[in-house]
Amino acid sequence: MTAAVHAAHLAQLNVATLLHPLDDPRTAPFVEMLAPVNTAADHAPGFVWRLVEDGTADATALRPAGEDVIVNLTVWETPEALWDFTYRSGHLEVMRRRREWFERHVEAHLVLWWIPAGRLPSIDEALERLADLRANGPSPRAFTFTSSYTAAEATQHLQAVPPRQP
Repeated sequence: MTAAVHAAHLAQLNVATLLHPLDDPRTAPFVEMLAPVNTAADHAPGFVWRLVEDGTADATALRPAGEDVIVNLTVWETPEALWDFTYRSGHLEVMRRRREWFERHVEAHLVLWWIPAGRLPSIDEALERLADLRANGPSPRAFTFTSSYTAAEATQHLQAVPPRQP
């Protein structure tokens, strides 16, 4: 984890529905890319944290969004750091080949939101943010790269809007 230089960090969740189980030979190229891509993320400028299952190197066995859905939950210092890792690193090869392993998305599959630096998001929080984005579209509490908000806008929005009831 890098030092908390910023007052807020960017949390991100993305979900992907597998076409085949992870132990299927058709998914093997994706599985082979996991360790190198995760290592690259861990060492990327601006990386803070990523969800992993206890005792493992990744979160692929966690299935909080469905048996055939894998999740990726990370925290970054800035949107630029996340963008650079996603689109300007070895991760891009995974993005280019995603149709080989994952169903095409028909609804939002990625959500971004701001959290106080030093706090880590829970998977339940992340799934709630994705549900909010899907139900209500982008807002300062749940947004995307193309419809983004600053940490200041998110803070201002949260102060103006009463908390949601569970």
